Amino acid sequence: MLRATSVVRKAAVRQDRVVDTLTLDHDDRNRRRLALKADGGLDLLLDLDKATAIGDGDAVKLEDGRLVLVKAAPQSLLEIRAENPLRLMRVAWHIGNRHTPAEITADAIYIENDHVLAEMVRGQGCAMNSVMRPFQPERGAYDHDHANCDHPSHDHGSHGQHGHDHHDRGPHAHAHGEAKAEHGHAHSHAEAHTHTHAQGDACGCGHDHGHHDHGHKHGAEHGHKGHTHDH
Repeated sequence: MLRATSVVRKAAVRQDRVVDTLTLDHDDRNRRRLALKADGGLDLLLDLDKATAIGDGDAVKLEDGRLVLVKAAPQSLLEIRAENPLRLMRVAWHIGNRHTPAEITADAIYIENDHVLAEMVRGQGCAMNSVMRPFQPERGAYDHDHANCDHPSHDHGSHGQHGHDHHDRGPHAHAHGEAKAEHGHAHSHAEAHTHTHAQGDACGCGHDHGHHDHGHKHGAEHGHKGHTHDH
C-alpha cells in the first residue's frame, strides 16, 4: 500500500501531479494515520508525523511524489442564524466557550449537529436549520500552518498541535516559569540560610559552617567576624 507522508497546501498543489481524489469529512481531514481508498480506487495509508488539519483543496503527497487531492465531504451540520449581528456574536461566544469547531460566515455559524449544542443555541434565541454541506471550521489563532507542508521530517506539531500547549499560553507561561524559578531560588536560599544558622547554634560558638558567602556574611552581621574555631 502506498504511503502519504506529507501535506501540500492548496496554493502549492501542482495539478499535473494529481493522480486521484479523496473526499473526506472533517474528522478524517484531521488524522495522523489512516487507511484510505481514494475516489478513483487508489489504496493508500495516510502516515503523517503529526495529526494535521487538511483543508479542502489541499493534497497529500505519496512516497513516489504523486499527489492525491483532498475535498471536503458534505456532512450534517447545524446552520445558526440570528435576527441581528449582536445576537449572533453572543452565540458565537458561547460556542467558543465550549471549544467546539465552528465555521463562521458573514451571516451564519455552522457547527456539527449536536443536540446539546442545539439546546444551547435555542436558549440564546437563535434560529437553527439542519443542512448538508462541507465543514471547514476556523483554525486556531495560534495554528501557524505553513503554506506548503511538503516536508515529512519537519515537525509541524510545534506550530499546530503543540501550538495549543505553548503559543496559547505565550508570555503568561514564560512569566509563570520565571516566577516559579525565582520562588524556587528564594526557597533554596532561605533553606541554606536556616541550615547554616542551625549549625552555628549547634556547635555553641556561632561559627559559620556554611560553604557559601551568604553564611559568612550572616556570621559577621551577628558580631562573629574574626571568631575562629579550632577543629
